[in-house]
Amino acid sequence: MSPVEIGIISVIAIVLLIYLGLHIPVALGMISFVTIWLVSGRPILAINFVRQAIGDSVTEYEFATIPLFTFMGLLVSKAGLGSEIYQVMNQVFRHVRGGIGMATVGANGVFAAVTGSSIASASVFTRISVPEMLRFNYNPRFAVGVVAGSSVLGMIIPPSAMLIIYSFVAEQSVGDMFLAGVVPGLVLVVAYISAILLMARFTPGFVGGQVSNSADTKLLSMRESVHKTFPIVILIAVVLGGIYTGWLTPVEAGAAGSLVALIIALLRRRMTMRTFWEALLETGHVTASILFLITTASLYSRMLGFLDLPNELNTFLTQNQFGFFWIMVAYVVLMLFLGTLLDTASIILIVVPLFIDIIEPMGLSLVWFGIVTVIGAEIGLLTPPLGISCFVIKTTLNDDRIALKDVFLGALPFAFIMLLVLILIIRFPILSIGIL
Repeated sequence: MSPVEIGIISVIAIVLLIYLGLHIPVALGMISFVTIWLVSGRPILAINFVRQAIGDSVTEYEFATIPLFTFMGLLVSKAGLGSEIYQVMNQVFRHVRGGIGMATVGANGVFAAVTGSSIASASVFTRISVPEMLRFNYNPRFAVGVVAGSSVLGMIIPPSAMLIIYSFVAEQSVGDMFLAGVVPGLVLVVAYISAILLMARFTPGFVGGQVSNSADTKLLSMRESVHKTFPIVILIAVVLGGIYTGWLTPVEAGAAGSLVALIIALLRRRMTMRTFWEALLETGHVTASILFLITTASLYSRMLGFLDLPNELNTFLTQNQFGFFWIMVAYVVLMLFLGTLLDTASIILIVVPLFIDIIEPMGLSLVWFGIVTVIGAEIGLLTPPLGISCFVIKTTLNDDRIALKDVFLGALPFAFIMLLVLILIIRFPILSIGIL
């Protein structure tokens, strides 16, 4: 077999191993190492590739953002700021049919701006929002679908672990990726809220529910609303404001955000030595897993380059005169297909190294391409059989009245809306790179 044929088989093998349950970094590292060994016939070369992958990846300064933003998100979650911002949003939309769903989307968008985790958002708002919607007789499928759909905002609105992973694979600035995710994230929030408004108007049976009133919901005073909103506003201003103005690097913004989050938790008496230690321990676990993933992804990218697979793919597309339109169609379809099998990180690590050498010579922004990639891959969080957010919601809810099938069906309209937003961003790249 030629090196290219071996490369294609190795990529397929990685996908199969991940789908069969092998951990992503183990599959990436093992197959990459064996492939280099088989093609070169020299195990020492494969060992040198591993050494270079370790030395040139996780030792980079920018990856200090991973533990800092992870720690900040955990502190925010333990401080209970998610439930507080939901109460404020719920009051804003309380007089609108479907308003609790809109409040969930709005609160999830704000929560995403300080946690960067879709899984955390799905877990938090399943406990907060779904019981509230069921109390007002909303359709259970709609209730869980709103939480599933809006939970993906955690991976698009910065800070986001997926944006950090992509920035490494594509060798782009973490700060630029964070800024590029702001407008697409807001566009998706507006699209979700608008869609809920239309669904409540034209498909009331799917939405269900009733408009809450002052007798059903305790109204917050202006002082209470400010008290619950102010900490989140401060955090967003420190993190994103610091990066956007250039006063802080992404690493410094993560450190400042972690300090502010810790102060907020202490002032609100939501932080004990035990919860602080739990946050530190969980930060260590998350950081170790992500950095291991990045190291093996570096080895995988070097393996593809060694086999010249990206150039071969580029040559194939050029010879068959595939233009920008068909390349993007193929890319999106591939991501949607892989999204039914793999998680977001796997898709980014497997697909981006194959296509990046095709996109860059076309004069397209790799920052824009990163936003397209993350949104496309995030659709997979809502689609069977491996819609991770849907599984998290079902597990967290622990309600026999709502089956996993209901979660997937409820999330389907929101996956379609994500696809429309993805097409919009592909058509108008200025939406992602306009503020850079």
